[in-house]
Amino acid sequence: MKPIWIVDDDQSIRWVLEKALARENFATRSFANVREASAALDHDSPQVLVSDIRMPGGSGLELLQTVRDKVPGLPVIIMTAFSDLDSAVAAFQGGAFEYLAKPFDVDKAVELIRRAVDESMRGEQTWDDRVAEAPEMLGQAPAMQDMFRAIGRLSHSAATVLITGESGTGKELVARALHRHSPRANGPFIALNTAAIPKDLLESELFGHERGAFTGAQAMRQGRFEQAENGTLFLDEIGDMPFDLQTRLLRVLSDGQFYRVGGHNPLRANVRVIAATHQNLESRVRQGLFREDLYHRLNVIRLRLPALRERSEDIPLLTRHFLQKSARDLGVEPKRVSEEALAYLASLPFPGNVRQLENLANWLTVMAPAQTIEIKDLPPDLGPAQAGATDLAGGGGTVLGTADGTLAGSASFNGANPTATHAAAAGGMPVVTPVSAWEGGLRTEVARLLRENSADVMDELARRFEAAVIREALDFTRGRKVEAAERLGIGRNTITRKIQELDLEP
Repeated sequence: MKPIWIVDDDQSIRWVLEKALARENFATRSFANVREASAALDHDSPQVLVSDIRMPGGSGLELLQTVRDKVPGLPVIIMTAFSDLDSAVAAFQGGAFEYLAKPFDVDKAVELIRRAVDESMRGEQTWDDRVAEAPEMLGQAPAMQDMFRAIGRLSHSAATVLITGESGTGKELVARALHRHSPRANGPFIALNTAAIPKDLLESELFGHERGAFTGAQAMRQGRFEQAENGTLFLDEIGDMPFDLQTRLLRVLSDGQFYRVGGHNPLRANVRVIAATHQNLESRVRQGLFREDLYHRLNVIRLRLPALRERSEDIPLLTRHFLQKSARDLGVEPKRVSEEALAYLASLPFPGNVRQLENLANWLTVMAPAQTIEIKDLPPDLGPAQAGATDLAGGGGTVLGTADGTLAGSASFNGANPTATHAAAAGGMPVVTPVSAWEGGLRTEVARLLRENSADVMDELARRFEAAVIREALDFTRGRKVEAAERLGIGRNTITRKIQELDLEP
């Protein structure tokens, strides 16, 4: 079997992969740049090629194209520390076997290379060549990497897609990405929020109307289906579509034909439909609020966007990105965020999801007093200091996360306790449940220890918790142990023993 080629300008990455593959009895050959690897392809070829995407003197995507020209069918795994949609889709559309985000788990990387070797032995090729455009989405979290892969794999498909997820997670961004990386990319992308159009006007918005079809219809008007001809129609909040209109939409999806309001001649619809909702459509079907046959017609391929709290490791990356974007829009110098402030933001639940984080970045660009943002510079409703509420929702009210993740203007965060709301079992009234910053930080730390397979996580965290509480009590009482014990509600012998066990003696 031929060796595995590793192309990366980072010597440590090359060394780690060489050692890991050697343990699995794979021969390897390493290159520090694209030029050396391209030259070697003139007279030799690997079993699998693993390449970084961004290197001085040439990119992994350029090498990928060279491989396709010189060694068609060779599996190529693209690595990158820049976890954005552009990289993922460009890798897949350029013919990559798989896309590996840094930092990666070495065992998983070896397993991926093993699968690529098996693919190489079968001589199969995975993807066709297409050209990617500008990046739209960012994310290093596994759930977002899965989303990028799905968009890449759907890049040659015209299948109907249903996008689910809480409000503010970026469902329209996914829909636009699916359009831009599809065979219909040269056609129009038309978006319609079905919940934002009054019921009486929605039918005309979708299908258009003939002159004189109703009072005020003084001219023929094209609907969104006609406007989206040869392109993509994105129907947001499809779960709120009136039941009678669901029947008409089903007919278009089934027959490919529709009538304008007041019209008698059928029109053909060559349109790809992408739908999105924050609601549970299966539940609405059971309640008789959504047609089951339409649900199955829409649910050909489902993509679920994770809430921001499910991908908290992406919050620093997104924060920097939105600060750069906001500064560019305003024509000012982009602000930086301290590591402490980034860690604090990553511990917050962000019930408004990515939209709320972007609004926060806009607020900080305008309102933060210093060029480097610290925790104290955050809005009062997000920072540890308790103060008045600040409007991040953009609608004049204070920020509140509702049960479906939307923003409302009826309540505010309470100091360091951002609130998330859940619908009450009776009456549907929202119940505000506090989620404190330290609890969010604790959960983040637990997740980190679990990812690192740390031993005795419970004991370790318990010791750190007790040490922090007792140390703070001793600072408060200026070292008086008896008073500290009374303040904490424990015995003096207990605090003395804990101070010795935890090595807290000054």
